[in-house]
Amino acid sequence: MAGGDLKVRIRPDSQDELAQVAASFNEMADGLTGLMAAREEDEARMRAIIESALDAVVQMNADGLITGWNPQAERIFGWSRTEVLGRPMHDVIIPPEFRDAHVRGLKHFIASGVGPVLNTRVKISGRHRHGHDLPIELTISANIHRGTYEFSAFIRDITEQKRTEELIWTQANYDVLTQLPNRRMFRDRLEQELRKSHRSGHPMVLMFIDLDRFKDVNDAFGHQTGDLVLIEAARRITSCVRESDTVARLGGDEFTVILSEQDDPAGTERIAGEVLRALQAPFELGHAHAHLSASIGITVYPQDGTDADSLIRNADQAMYGAKDAGRDRFNYFVSSMQEAALRRQQLVQDLRTAVDNDQFVLHYQPIISLSSGRIHKAEALLRWMHPERGLVSPADFIPLAEETGLIVPIGDRVFRDATRQLLHWRAHYAPELQMGVNMSPAQFARSEGHANWVAHIEALGLPGDSVVIEITESLLLDASSSVSRQLQKFREAGMQISIDDFGTGYSALSYLSKFDMDYLKLDQSFVRNMTVDPSGTALPEAIVLLAHKLGIKVVAEGVETVTQRDILDALGCDYAQGYLFAKPLPAAEFEALLRVQQASPHSFAQMMGVS
Repeated sequence: MAGGDLKVRIRPDSQDELAQVAASFNEMADGLTGLMAAREEDEARMRAIIESALDAVVQMNADGLITGWNPQAERIFGWSRTEVLGRPMHDVIIPPEFRDAHVRGLKHFIASGVGPVLNTRVKISGRHRHGHDLPIELTISANIHRGTYEFSAFIRDITEQKRTEELIWTQANYDVLTQLPNRRMFRDRLEQELRKSHRSGHPMVLMFIDLDRFKDVNDAFGHQTGDLVLIEAARRITSCVRESDTVARLGGDEFTVILSEQDDPAGTERIAGEVLRALQAPFELGHAHAHLSASIGITVYPQDGTDADSLIRNADQAMYGAKDAGRDRFNYFVSSMQEAALRRQQLVQDLRTAVDNDQFVLHYQPIISLSSGRIHKAEALLRWMHPERGLVSPADFIPLAEETGLIVPIGDRVFRDATRQLLHWRAHYAPELQMGVNMSPAQFARSEGHANWVAHIEALGLPGDSVVIEITESLLLDASSSVSRQLQKFREAGMQISIDDFGTGYSALSYLSKFDMDYLKLDQSFVRNMTVDPSGTALPEAIVLLAHKLGIKVVAEGVETVTQRDILDALGCDYAQGYLFAKPLPAAEFEALLRVQQASPHSFAQMMGVS
């Protein structure tokens, strides 16, 4: 060693070893370069995937700062990449009310490695740059890069999905027409209120509200106008209750009210009275107006029932009690209603048995010509001979038959039996005799009976004008194609049409000519009033004059005295029926009258009080 220099002499055999080491380093360098290139390629590929992803991808570092923001994130949240990179995540897309929770959750995860939403898709709210919230669905994944956490949030805007879900939910739970809770939501609210009342010990009140004679409004003005009435009725009912109460529409013209925690009976009656008065006010329909009323049934939890089914049943029965008592009133449930409902249910079962076992019979009431004193027509009237109860009044079972649809087979049987009887009487006693058969609105609505009836009389060989179909006045206001079609088919077969109880319903005189009526039956209330009120003949006289001007003949119902008969004769009334002449008779007794008439027409006319 000289001059302080250190000289290293390398042995010739060590040079090869150094070359090998250098080669190894070169290989390692090449490998690292390849790994770095591959990593850069993977990162580039990942960036491409993120950039083209359908979901928004937002990346964040352990400090909560945004490090990645793809085009979908720009579209969903309204911020550009340059505006958000480096900013705290919670300041950009997290609603203010959730920001503290986000910061605490991030710190907790960094400290423990545990987080509630990692790799789990959740639905939350996000904040748009314009300040409004939007529903989003996101998944967050975490990984460690260079010793620190990195987070990636995969976000999807589910606004349209939420709108669709909300629409489906609304349609399932709310009435489309009135926007009130529907039957399903009503049941859910009722169950909630029952639990609430049970916990608090406060009573709960359930009301059933049914609009009186709404069908007449629907028929007179059309279903679109009827819908407007229902919308307004819903508004009026809602205005009478508290915000904590529930008003629902069950369907048709039926509404319910749940009065939450109603301790004050006087308060219940006050609300019911307000609803009645609200619905009594005229409904303005543009070119016209309608007057309605309502019948309300009231039941109270827990004194009337402790479950939803019993309360619903009780309120319904109480509402029908209000209708039976004259409508336009409210009625509380009492236990006797339950007994009446059970009797009604048994009567329905018995009615089905009566149809199957042919327990019905027909009675016939003569209709007398006031000019000749002869029997011109017979009205077929249904009677039910119950094996245990005896004769059941038609007023008790006809409404049940209409509600249950049994009126259709019963009506068909009445028509067949009455026309076969008519064929016999025309052949043997009175060739010009006509048979009147009643057809209720329920029969028109539930069947196309004209085809079978027309075919039946043709098979019997009866002329069409030997049969008179008696319909109610309110049916004329139903402008449905089914009713018009059936009436037209009867007319085409030659059958005649009579309006029963004329003057008691919502008469529309234009319909008299539109449907080409043959007879009007003057209601017995007008006949009775003729001898009670000094001006009592004015309406019968006007109806007779109007009918004759239209080529329609008039039958007076309920004639019971000679004075009534004489007044009607003087007014020009064509026909009369009532107890003055004969009550409804079994076929054999009616036939006996026909035999007397056939044997001595003059004596028979005197017997009928017409000479």
